[in-house]
Amino acid sequence: MSDIKKQQKKYFIEREAGGDKAVLVHVELPASSADLTEFKELVRSAGANVLALVTGRRDRPESKYFVGSGKADEIKHVVSANAAEIVIFNHDLTPAQERNLEQLLQCRVIDRTGLILDIFAQRARTFEGKLQVELAQLKHLSTRLVRGWTHLERQRGGIGLRGPGETQLETDRRLIGSRMKTINKRLQKVEVQRDQSRRSRIRAAIPTISLVGYTNAGKSTLFNSLTEAHVYAAEQLFATLDPTLRTLEIPLLGKVIISDTVGFVRDLPHDLVAAFKSTLEETRQAQLLLHVIDAHHAEKIDLINAVENVLTEIDAHELPILEVYNKIDLCEETEPRIDRNEEGLPWRVWCSALTGVGLDLLKSAILERLGDTVVNCEIILTPQAGRVRASLYQQGVVLSEETQESGDIILQVRMQRIELEKLLMQEEVKLHVA
Repeated sequence: MSDIKKQQKKYFIEREAGGDKAVLVHVELPASSADLTEFKELVRSAGANVLALVTGRRDRPESKYFVGSGKADEIKHVVSANAAEIVIFNHDLTPAQERNLEQLLQCRVIDRTGLILDIFAQRARTFEGKLQVELAQLKHLSTRLVRGWTHLERQRGGIGLRGPGETQLETDRRLIGSRMKTINKRLQKVEVQRDQSRRSRIRAAIPTISLVGYTNAGKSTLFNSLTEAHVYAAEQLFATLDPTLRTLEIPLLGKVIISDTVGFVRDLPHDLVAAFKSTLEETRQAQLLLHVIDAHHAEKIDLINAVENVLTEIDAHELPILEVYNKIDLCEETEPRIDRNEEGLPWRVWCSALTGVGLDLLKSAILERLGDTVVNCEIILTPQAGRVRASLYQQGVVLSEETQESGDIILQVRMQRIELEKLLMQEEVKLHVA
């Protein structure tokens, strides 16, 4: 977990040196969705060496230690007996709770959000991804500065400069605030570049498909199988962090853009959702979402609900969704097939990204769902519709133009149906679409 420690050192947040020998704490709460199996997978993905697991049950969190004083003493005994260097909670802790636990246990304590941030820091590869992770880390750490610099009171100047000065805590907050502003400015520039690329795809009338789903559902494996890409795929949580876009040729449809994005998880930290806003924008702007689901997972219904909650949080829940039940090679007597809704449209495809079984059915389902998203049509404009004509040329969707003796202009265009409908609704000039 070196990345968080590097950030802490960078911003003068002192902590005792630690390692990866960890004690895990999981408490069952009535209103909590925290899952123990997923927690263990998160810790494994972070690279920690688990020495012991402490479990318990409470009606509600205790304000001082999150757990009761008796359970806190039990954790202290386990930490001492195993010479652990870090305690990881499968819950979100308040800054005061983390501070109190560190003072009691005499070792580092991180919560679920800090654990996920550390995993993201390990996975980030691109310039944008690293900036997004750093921004999320700084937001999280800025509320926890109170635990550092307890040995300092105030900075004081020399003769003539004495006074209350500025506390080290205030200095740290100012430095972190300045760094966050710098990161936000850089991310805004990256977002402008991403938006330009997105507009180019719209002008070229290329539909975009976004892979979404719970982490470790097989999105990257499916992405590689469909596009023959070489995105890193592994049996671990958040193996893929940075978004990747590739073209995919669908028979009778043509080229589409397919994007592989970060996997979702229960209670995804809000700081991460905010930091990855520009990345998740690829999902929000897609014409079709492929919700990849692990068909072999025992709790797949709960995971589906978790993904839908995240889609709602990023305002992508109303987009067309095609469910892809992956990993049927692990299921007994499950054949590749397409399930259809009451309207006859594909809404669920059963396949295996690893073996390739059912991928042809997936492409057929994509064709049916996107077949009418891109249209080749003839638009007849009156001589007064010059503004409409200029707008179409600016979008780069005009294939040919012919002017009739009456002055009407006949344009052959290829564009996304949704953009055409917007044009028809926004313009006062009546357009004739043949």
